[in-house]
Amino acid sequence: MGIIDKIKGQLIDVIEWKDNSSKTMVYKYDMNGKEIMMGAQLTVRESQVAIFVNEGQLADIFEPGRYELQTSNMPIMTALKSWKYGFKSPFKADVYFINTKQFLDMKWGTSNPVMMRDAEFGMIRLRAFGIYSFRVSDPEAFLKEVFGTSALFTVDGVEGQIKRTLVSGLSDAIAESKIPALDLAANYDELADFALKNINPKLAPLGLTLCSFVIENISLPEEVEKTMDKKTSMGVLGNLDQYAKYQAAEAMREAANNENGGMAGMGVGMGAGAAMGQMFAQSLNPAAQHAPAAPAAGAVCTACGKAIPAGVKFCPECGAKQAASAFCTNCGKEIPAGTKFCPECGAKQ
Repeated sequence: MGIIDKIKGQLIDVIEWKDNSSKTMVYKYDMNGKEIMMGAQLTVRESQVAIFVNEGQLADIFEPGRYELQTSNMPIMTALKSWKYGFKSPFKADVYFINTKQFLDMKWGTSNPVMMRDAEFGMIRLRAFGIYSFRVSDPEAFLKEVFGTSALFTVDGVEGQIKRTLVSGLSDAIAESKIPALDLAANYDELADFALKNINPKLAPLGLTLCSFVIENISLPEEVEKTMDKKTSMGVLGNLDQYAKYQAAEAMREAANNENGGMAGMGVGMGAGAAMGQMFAQSLNPAAQHAPAAPAAGAVCTACGKAIPAGVKFCPECGAKQAASAFCTNCGKEIPAGTKFCPECGAKQ
């Protein structure tokens, strides 16, 4: 019994991998110098794929499920090792478990500004960041092209490659979309979808698929942001004339409330009150703001009776010659020229 137990101790009868990490992509099963027993139980969990490698050459691939290893379900391994039908002896092979789940919340960002030609601002530099998720879509291609024979492979091994591909794809998406810089924020989803379609063909040869690509922010240069702020302010202000009046009223109010202003503050306060009163009256009666100015005080035409400016010699309406006039030296009323006594106050002229 001791010899049998010793022999059994050198054989593997159960092969499985329980993933306790969140970043492991490939795990090589530790044989510890043992051989695999024919008829051993292989358990492949969901989001896993098991690959048998014989002397560095890829052999059979097992999808999720439970298997009893036999020559019938290992056709490639059987052919590589030239097993005969009914072969029962233990054998050696490397077993790799590949994690096919989605790796979520992976962060990306532009390490250097991305140059963009904008119709309004010319050449500008953009920075962007966001998140993405990916998975292994072709385990065989991933084994051949990426991890090779590594005993343990994590997302750190492909993260740099994916990030650079993402930034390159986003740059192409922005350039080809020709979306103005001021409208980029309103088109994050469209840009992300466009970039996703361009990036996946570049990752496919590596056996990888980009499942989601999210743009959280595209930051513009400081000078462009200042220009955007000015345009936004102009749109919010609307009527600049009304805004200027409001600003003046606010300045006068603060000056009037200044306790250290003394007489100057009082004067400004009185002026502010008068100005604000006038603005309130105008706002209550908008028509008054556009009413025509009243004609200056003058005389009346002796022929047609129309109002005419004082001192004119001919009526602008009918052309009649006007009699010369003067003003009372006492009351200031207009009187006919040559009058000796004012008809209003009786003062001698």
